[in-house]
Amino acid sequence: MSWLKEIVRPKVATRSKRDVKPNVFSKCPSCAEMLYERDLKKNNRVCMKCGHHLRVGVETRLNFMMDEGFKDVPLKLTHTDPLGFKDRKRYSDRLKDAGYGKRGRDAYRVVKGTIGGAPAVVCVFDFAFMAGSMGTHVGSALVKAAEKAVKEKSALIVVPASGGARMQEGILSLMQMARSTAAIQEVKEKGLPYIVMLTDPTTGGVSASFAMLGDIIAAEPGALIGFAGPRVIEQTIGETLPEGFQTAEYLLENGMVDTIVPRADQKEWFGKTLNILMKR
Repeated sequence: MSWLKEIVRPKVATRSKRDVKPNVFSKCPSCAEMLYERDLKKNNRVCMKCGHHLRVGVETRLNFMMDEGFKDVPLKLTHTDPLGFKDRKRYSDRLKDAGYGKRGRDAYRVVKGTIGGAPAVVCVFDFAFMAGSMGTHVGSALVKAAEKAVKEKSALIVVPASGGARMQEGILSLMQMARSTAAIQEVKEKGLPYIVMLTDPTTGGVSASFAMLGDIIAAEPGALIGFAGPRVIEQTIGETLPEGFQTAEYLLENGMVDTIVPRADQKEWFGKTLNILMKR
């Protein structure tokens, strides 16, 4: 018998794809490092190797940004499909798939509480809900947040993460640009601070309205901020865009953003800023 046949194969434990639990790792979009979700969560979804800020959920953001004890500002969801819109799928079905109605859920969450002891009403966008698109309910949320800030003499903070106006609501979604702008003007007329923290991405009708009206406009590192996408702009003007065009760093350099604040520093930064502006 050939000696090759006498070799005993080592017993190697293998796993099929079915045995591997999903969402154990995430790949950093910047440095391509494979990151443990557990460690990434502890670090507020900031890459431990290169510092890239991955997109983060609403609950996580509120927990690292605000003092304990913040409460939701309830808003009523009154309709689901004002235009009866349908493309490849009915708009009403898209809303259900995204989790519409759970805890009053659309692409936002409005809470009231304190940051560094200073009172604040905060509206955070949820990019996981239809890319954070702005429809009539999002407009209503911004109006409600502004009214709440005026009533309680609190600062108003908005944290957008959005692809822009929601196409399934047509002209009604575009009207929210003017509607939210008017609500924010009331906050400013009362002498209350209005601060915006731009996150990845902030684009379309959101960046063309309330997102660029802050008394202070801050941004997270590396966030994509603009109106149309870089490819569309290049095709329109027939020019090659500068390196890093539409990033938070580029906008800071060109005067569109006031400061860039990493997540690890945001609570302290908001607290100090609000206490100074509100003369606490």
